[in-house]
Amino acid sequence: MAGCVLNTARLVAGRRLRLPRARVGVRVRFADGTSAWMYRETVVAGRAAAEPCVLVVAFRLRFVRGWGHALFRAESLLNTPLFVGFPGFVSKLWLTHDERGAYRGIYQWDGPDRAERYARALWRVLALGSVPGSIAYRDAPGLRRDAVLANPRRLAEIAPTDDASWWRVTAVT
Repeated sequence: MAGCVLNTARLVAGRRLRLPRARVGVRVRFADGTSAWMYRETVVAGRAAAEPCVLVVAFRLRFVRGWGHALFRAESLLNTPLFVGFPGFVSKLWLTHDERGAYRGIYQWDGPDRAERYARALWRVLALGSVPGSIAYRDAPGLRRDAVLANPRRLAEIAPTDDASWWRVTAVT
């Protein structure tokens, strides 16, 4: 984590972090019947994925109800240093909580091994404020996030019989 924070400081100093607004307000639907709105995107300018990997992370926060969700979304910007400095991070789409209270992030990583290391490190941090048993992640090596958003069937092609449908994007509107 210390290395991540140092890398984040370098990115900030180099003015390489971007918060594009083009996708804010877009709705993402998932195979489990839930949906969520994109409320933020974080991108490292000039970083591309040589070994693309989509990572989807989900969790439900403990004790957050009603207006607490709006507070969490505002506060979550402060969590940016916890992930943008990880080796291989390219971008993240932040999604609001769905109908069941689950938040999701859809990431683009360079390297499935890097995505996996990040997800395991994130798990420990999320466990502090999440409902026990609610944290989950799934990666899709070889796929680019923007290609999945443009054609969600790409995820179904790699896991057509997966019963953990919470992570599979079905539509973007």
